[in-house]
Amino acid sequence: MSFGSRWRGVALLIACAPTVAVAQTAPTRDYLVLVASESVDRVALVRFGAGGARVERERYVGFTPTEVAGPHGVAVSPDKLHYYVSTAHGTPFGRLTKYNTATNDAEGNVLLGDFPATAQVSPDGFYVFVVNFNLHGDMVASDVSVVSATEMVEIARIKTCTMPHGSRLNSDGTKHYSACMMDEELVEIDTRTLSVSRHFFLTTGKEMGMTGAPTVRGQTARAMQDMGGHGMEPPKPGDVSCSPTWAQPSRDGTRVWVACNKSSDIVEIDTKSWSLVRRLPAGPGVYNLAESQDGTRLLATNKRDASLSVFDAKTGKELARIPTTRKVVHGVVVSDDDRYAFVSVEGIGSEPGTVDVIDLGVLKKVASVDVGQQAGGIDFVRSEPARR
Repeated sequence: MSFGSRWRGVALLIACAPTVAVAQTAPTRDYLVLVASESVDRVALVRFGAGGARVERERYVGFTPTEVAGPHGVAVSPDKLHYYVSTAHGTPFGRLTKYNTATNDAEGNVLLGDFPATAQVSPDGFYVFVVNFNLHGDMVASDVSVVSATEMVEIARIKTCTMPHGSRLNSDGTKHYSACMMDEELVEIDTRTLSVSRHFFLTTGKEMGMTGAPTVRGQTARAMQDMGGHGMEPPKPGDVSCSPTWAQPSRDGTRVWVACNKSSDIVEIDTKSWSLVRRLPAGPGVYNLAESQDGTRLLATNKRDASLSVFDAKTGKELARIPTTRKVVHGVVVSDDDRYAFVSVEGIGSEPGTVDVIDLGVLKKVASVDVGQQAGGIDFVRSEPARR
């Protein structure tokens, strides 16, 4: 065989290889996610399919052109008929607004507390839980708002801790968890009594589970730690504080994982014994968490590292750390079939926000699409037959 023939054969193999890889990872369905862009008051519906990722439509969610409302949290109802957006800024407070998923029409809103942030709808669809993060207020204990999803009326406001974030319910909706960024604690709410049932202290070497509401609040918390640039600044030498930013209960309800943004690890807590199981080393500035539908994988965004980590939920081993398109990584959500993860990236300065699509089979980024600036809150809507 001549050199030319051999070269043509090698070239043919090289040319064919990418086609095979694409065929193995290309989606056979379309996947829809909603992402909020905080700096431009818009929520985008992103469609990902065989043709890649694209913005299908956008919805302005502000209230007046002269003030940025700052949409922070996005939560889709279990029946997929509605989605809820928390707008963090207001005069003086923020709001939660209900939208029709099909028409994008607003169907009601309710005034909440200071800087409403992360939100989630209860599994039965009746209630929306929203943490009032109180970003610009005094260092005092804030609260969790409970909203009736049908009437859009706040039925309870439960005082928890300073700067609660990462509002998440367990699978049966009986417990709500949030992380106290300035108090080093995880707080558990009993949704049947709408009261704080337990809390857990998270500082390295001082981990302890306790009953009742937290007592470390306000100026004591400020003395313990600063905000760290909302998750962007590394800890100072000797600082062992957690600065928790997210709480993620496991699918089976036996565990809660808490992202320690400052110490860059994940605290795993046994919900029955209310005790520390282990601390998992994570990426720099671990920020938000999500679990696969089958409960086998734990995903973590690394805010200071521009990456997504994928862990084996049982062993705690980090399986991959996947670079994101831009810096300041925010949220992550997993598709209903566990095939893809969707990551929101805020970007820096005038950069647009981004949604990265991660193939959880090959643990690689397979698509990316730009959205409005400071992409943050993200939730999965549904998968559906691919459009022709």
